[in-house]
Amino acid sequence: MADPFDWTSLLGPLIGTAGSVYASNQAANATTDAAAQAAQMAQFRPVGVTTRFGKSGFNYDENGKLIGAGYQVAPDVAAAREGLMGMAGTGLGQAQQIQAYQPTVNAQAAGLFNLGAGYTAQNPQQVAQNYLNQQQQLLAPGREQQLAQLSNMQQQQGRMGLATGATNAGYTANAPGLAASNPQFAAMYNARAQQDAQLAANAQLAGQQQVQFGQGLMTGGLNLAGQGFGLQTQALAPYTQYAQGAVNLENLGQNALTQGSALGAASTAGATNAANMQNAAAQQAAALQLGRNNAIVGGLTDPISQLISGLSSGGTGGVNYNAVINPYFQTS
Repeated sequence: MADPFDWTSLLGPLIGTAGSVYASNQAANATTDAAAQAAQMAQFRPVGVTTRFGKSGFNYDENGKLIGAGYQVAPDVAAAREGLMGMAGTGLGQAQQIQAYQPTVNAQAAGLFNLGAGYTAQNPQQVAQNYLNQQQQLLAPGREQQLAQLSNMQQQQGRMGLATGATNAGYTANAPGLAASNPQFAAMYNARAQQDAQLAANAQLAGQQQVQFGQGLMTGGLNLAGQGFGLQTQALAPYTQYAQGAVNLENLGQNALTQGSALGAASTAGATNAANMQNAAAQQAAALQLGRNNAIVGGLTDPISQLISGLSSGGTGGVNYNAVINPYFQTS
């Protein structure tokens, strides 16, 4: 009876292969677990911080994921903050009262500006002529009375026919010269001519002054409107200062949240580095294990080839086919 086929030469490598495959699966699972652990370690985890001005807190879900953050200002700081906000409200009301006057200020400013525009719209030469006419009209009654009194006196004294003092030049350019006249009449008319010349000079100056006066009114209107808005800005300053003071106090309490986030960021950075190192080591170990398994599987090539070769050779000098099928089959 022939010896049965030695299956141990084939089962050994097969068992080793199964163990290696199992080890590969274990290595893959370990790599996955390491990656999951690395991801969990790399999650951002801020730290609750308590300072003189406030404290911070953070909420996490059952998976350790950050789902909420907040801070609480210290009681005395919160009271000071609310006090400043109350003062800010009062300051805002005062600013609103000042703002209510702005339409009236704008109307008055517009009136001044339009009045000035009316003055500047007039021709300076026409203004000078109007001024001269007005002044001469004021002098006309007095001059008539003066002339009547002088004429009456000359008549009574018998000097009406006396005429002296003729000139070729006048008091203004291209003006006719002074006629010969009674010395007293000449003196009166010469004084009037000089007075008229002075009035003409003053009239020219009056035309220029009127333009400047109109410009001053327009500038005053603009300044008045600007001062109205300036008063609003000044009135709003207390509100702005009080509100900013409240914001500063709030920021002091919020600083606890900022510090906690900064500490969490620093801690997360270190945990991320450690997780990366751990994950890299796990992947390297898995790669080594995979290479080892590949080598073991490659070693099965020869026994399997021997089996296939024995099966294909039939019963002539090779492996007994029946024995391969049934190791307990015996032939005499």
